[in-house]
This record gives sequence, C-alpha cells and structure tokens, in this order.
Amino acid sequence: GKRLRAGQLVVLESTTYPGTTRGEVLPILEQESGLEAGKDFHLAFSPERVDPGRTDWTTKTVPKVVGGIDDASTEAAAELYGSAVDTIHRVSSPEAAELTKLLENIYRSVNIALVNELAQLCDRMDIDVWEVVDAAATKPFGFMSFKPGPGLGGHCIPIDPFYLTWKAREYGFTTEFIELAGKVNEAMPYYCRSLISQALNHGAQKSMSGSKILVLGVAYKPDIGDVRESPALKLIELLRNAGSQVEYHDPHVPSVPELGMESVPLGPGEYDCVTIVTDHSAIDYDDLVERSALVVDLRNATGTKGRTSEKVWKL
Repeated sequence: GKRLRAGQLVVLESTTYPGTTRGEVLPILEQESGLEAGKDFHLAFSPERVDPGRTDWTTKTVPKVVGGIDDASTEAAAELYGSAVDTIHRVSSPEAAELTKLLENIYRSVNIALVNELAQLCDRMDIDVWEVVDAAATKPFGFMSFKPGPGLGGHCIPIDPFYLTWKAREYGFTTEFIELAGKVNEAMPYYCRSLISQALNHGAQKSMSGSKILVLGVAYKPDIGDVRESPALKLIELLRNAGSQVEYHDPHVPSVPELGMESVPLGPGEYDCVTIVTDHSAIDYDDLVERSALVVDLRNATGTKGRTSEKVWKL
C-alpha cells in the first residue's frame, strides 16, 4: 500500500475465502496509499494454478481465471496475464474467482475421500480397489479417475477447503461434504498404520512393536521434494508411537528436520517391512519386491505383479 502509485494493477493470487480481495486487501491498499480502488488503481484476483512435477501443463498453457473489482480491473488483469498465458477466462468478480480456486481444490478433496473410503470397504469385501478404479476409468464420459492413498498432502488441498467452511458459518451454512471429506482423509494414516500391523502379524508373524520399518517416500507426491502436510510424516509418527524402528528413503528429500531423520540408502532387505508411501518414478519396484521380506504398497506402485505376490499387501 505504501508503494502503490496511480495507474498500477494489484492482483492477489493466494488461495483464500471469497471476499478477501474486496473486503481485506482493498481497504488496506486504499488506507496506505490514499488512492481509490477502481478509480486510481486496478485490483483483481487471479488464482494460482500449479501442479508441481507436471510436464504436460505449464504456466503458459493452463488457462488463467481473472476477476476484478470492476470491468476495467478485470481487463487490466486479463491484459497482463494474456501477455504470457494462452487462455484467459474472465469472471464477474474477485469473489467468483476466489471461489473458483476453492471449488477446484474441494473437488479433489471430496473425490479422494470417496476412493479412500471405498478402499477400506474393498478391503473388507476382498476386492482390489485399484482394479475397480482402473476399470471405471475406461468409461469415456461421466467418470474421472481418483486414486486412494495414505492421506492428503501439499499446502493446498488439505487446507484450502476449510477456508470456505469457516466463511460459510457467517451465512449460517454448514459445508458438510467438505468436513466429511476432511474427516475421511485425515483418518487415512491411522488406517494405513493398521494395515501395516496386519501385514506384519499375518505376513511375517511379527508385532509392530520392535519391527524395523522402511518408509519409502516422504514427499507428498511423486518426484518432488515438498513434504508440507505429507501424510508420510503422520504415518511415521504413528509407527514410532507403536514401538517400531522407522527409517525412510526418499531420493528427493535428504532430511526431515522436524522428525530428526535423514534419508537412508535403499536397502529393503534390511527391514521387516517396506511401506511405499510416495511412488517416486526412480524406484525399481519389481526389484524392491524381490529384495524385500514384506511390502505394504499404499500407492499401487507394484502394479499387477503386486496383486499376485505373497510378499505384497496393498491398500
């Protein structure tokens, strides 16, 4: 605000609840600068759309949503982003743009919760959830594939939906889908701990307490080094609390200071159980199964071979 000058454009990109740009940012800018939004400067919201590790979609090719406090602000933002991005999608207000981003993340959270819940049911019904998801994905319309896993990670999907949950309370509204999805996803590390315990008990006749367990992958998604909100951290904590000796290997994460841990060389034969938490592409999973005494695969990294191996227990 202190550095704002007449004629400039300000765009907020951080994911937030509807009303932030107009209700929070605008008053600060006007008060600090003495200028009037919409008259002296332009103000808009344009959500960040980034998927770390992807190569098929780039900043240039992912459409950019923009919504200004007035038409002139929308056009100014569209002109800015249009100089670098192929497609600009204008919406009527910053509130619509803010909610667009939340909807994108809520959509993923809810659908991931759905398949996480289904995975637990499939375990009781002795059905391979991965086979079912792959089969459903052959339908060319009306279905989008989401995969189960040990929980949600990253700085967006585990957190952002609850901005809307908080804001909705001002309107006397309860966002039940968001809250239920959060409950299911947050419980997945606990379920995965139980699966590891079951695998040790029935697959190796060993107790979790005292067992040596290698967690393979601690980043929140494959082929990146980001551990923010990674379910692997919670799972390690749960395994430690159960008395297990836990180490991890991750070619993208050399250390996790908050857990006092460093990545160890990959020697799967040294452990009672190897748990695949993040399926980095650099790992040879066929070789991993061959060299391991027991594998718990939470990501279907072992594929169809894992379905037939007596060593492999799958989510």
